Amino acid sequence: MTVSKVSSTLPYGNSEITFCLPESALLGIFSPHESPPVPDPAAEIRRALREPVGARPLVEDARGAKQVVIVADDLTRPTPNALILPILLDEFNQAGVPDARIRVLVALGTHRAMTPSELELHFGPEVVRRVVVLNHPWQDPAQLVDLGSTPNGTPIQVSRLALEADYLIGLGGIVPHHIPGYSAGAKIIQPGISGPATTGATHFLSTRTRRSYLGLVENLVRTEMETVASRAGLRFILNVVQDASGRLVGAFAGDFIQAHRAGVALAEQVYGVTVPGQAEIVVAGSHPCDIEFWQAHKSLYPADIVVKEGGVIIVVTPCPEGVSVMHPEVLEYAALPAKEIETRIWSGAIPDQVAGALALAWAKMRQRAAIFLVSGGIDHNAARALGFTPFANVDEALAAAQARQGASAKVAVLTHAPDMLPILAQPGKNAR
Repeated sequence: MTVSKVSSTLPYGNSEITFCLPESALLGIFSPHESPPVPDPAAEIRRALREPVGARPLVEDARGAKQVVIVADDLTRPTPNALILPILLDEFNQAGVPDARIRVLVALGTHRAMTPSELELHFGPEVVRRVVVLNHPWQDPAQLVDLGSTPNGTPIQVSRLALEADYLIGLGGIVPHHIPGYSAGAKIIQPGISGPATTGATHFLSTRTRRSYLGLVENLVRTEMETVASRAGLRFILNVVQDASGRLVGAFAGDFIQAHRAGVALAEQVYGVTVPGQAEIVVAGSHPCDIEFWQAHKSLYPADIVVKEGGVIIVVTPCPEGVSVMHPEVLEYAALPAKEIETRIWSGAIPDQVAGALALAWAKMRQRAAIFLVSGGIDHNAARALGFTPFANVDEALAAAQARQGASAKVAVLTHAPDMLPILAQPGKNAR
């Protein structure tokens, strides 16, 4: 008897990976919605700046500013900074602020610094010619200012450069995110230009309360981030919503809470994907978070919603820079049980709370499902050190998962997992 097969293709870095599985096993292949892009992206950016939410138009709001700092995403985010920034600079010029009084601060969080060539590619040659572009020096305590703590006890350390500005504006792209519910908004400040103690506290808070806040915009972590942003003096934001191909669907500017929530409403339509139910096996492609596992792990949280208890998640990711350039020590403890990781964080045995919190999140997921890894950039020893089972290709991982889960196991494929919010038509035991 011939078994009917169906093929699925995942984006994989600059290429693609195609694999086959029995048609009878396929629950579905799920991707973000194909949303109509705006006909003129530059005009949409200008419209947002001139018709802001909860604020005056930027040209009016910034009039009289002496020093402007624009906080912008680094290369790990697809925010179209090369499109946005020249328009933004022109708006500030119209407000009476010359390029010489404007700086762009790259929101690294705890990522590695961008190289000069990466800065020019990411922000565009016009921007690096017109204004000074600086990496956030998060590893230098002298470049951070202590602003006390939030009511919840999160220490607030923020970039000195940003605090010296009298007009602070943040950029960002809105997608579902496992820690604050959605990216962008206040997230450009925390973790974007905060100190590691602040970032560690918010990351650890997210893992202590539930496995994931994916798609839940009003939550404890978002409150912490918005408190930090308010204390830092974030005045204005410009956030965008893009489709899976990076095309601009909408732009939102103004108050960093109100404009962000308006953008979230559109992002939910683009990235909220209805899935008929949970599956025993979930194949999760990491695109567009492909650089290192520090980004690619975002594939796990949407997959966690879709996979059945006791199932298998197969993460497919290139990771040319390996597990983590800036947090390699995570390999020393990531495979430990969740309780032991949490105990070590509390005791100080894991001093890097950011890395510890992510390792804790992965460990909690392993309590629900096995995690298989297919990656050209992470060797098998490193995969095992993460607590995952490595495979050379998707076909081998699928065969092992099907042998483990049984002949009747259903398979769900998430082609762009980091940028998806699965919505279960038949909710299972998926409390995050």
